[in-house]
Amino acid sequence: MTTARFGSLLALTLVLAGCMATPPARPTLPLAPAAAPPTKADRWLSVATAPDTDRLRRLPFAWTDGLRDARVRFASAVREEGDLLRPNAALARPAPTPGSYNCRLVRLGATDRRTPAFNRFKPFFCYVEVEDDLLTLVKQTGTERPAGRLWDDDVATRLVFLGSVALGSETRPKPYGSDNSRDMAGFLERIGPMRWRLVLPYPRSGAKLEVYELTPVAEQPS
Repeated sequence: MTTARFGSLLALTLVLAGCMATPPARPTLPLAPAAAPPTKADRWLSVATAPDTDRLRRLPFAWTDGLRDARVRFASAVREEGDLLRPNAALARPAPTPGSYNCRLVRLGATDRRTPAFNRFKPFFCYVEVEDDLLTLVKQTGTERPAGRLWDDDVATRLVFLGSVALGSETRPKPYGSDNSRDMAGFLERIGPMRWRLVLPYPRSGAKLEVYELTPVAEQPS
């Protein structure tokens, strides 16, 4: 075989080999990141209004400001309340048992000069019940009667309260979110055996913090 003919065959072989070569792989597009599973807080955050979300976020400041104001003239009264007014008193398993409760209200701090920096009120009745898959908390007596749902939160020592208040002769409060002047938001915490508190930062009463104490009624209605 002549050198020229051998060269031609070699060139033809290389061309055919090039045609049979595996084509380059297509570039791989990056996969979209997997969506994070929803958290417990996502559920109540989808319901809470922006003003209430902001109030809940500022709870540490409400504790600090409210206690500071109250201790100026009412230091002994604050001490008498014990764990009820201790910011870090929350315990595990915050969900209350459905039933009737003795409740009372303590207000701390003031946003104007007409509001006393410390005030506590006579006991009243409220109750906890199950509605669908949520607990609800309702104040039964008085001219102002808060009512709302309790939502699970990512913080294991608390439930989130979102509700509204009924006034005077109203038979029920307005739906939450329909009237900002009636909306309420806070955290429910267990602070001892069969003892809970509902903490409302920067409520519309003029206080800096409202704290409701809840203890079960000794004889539950059948």
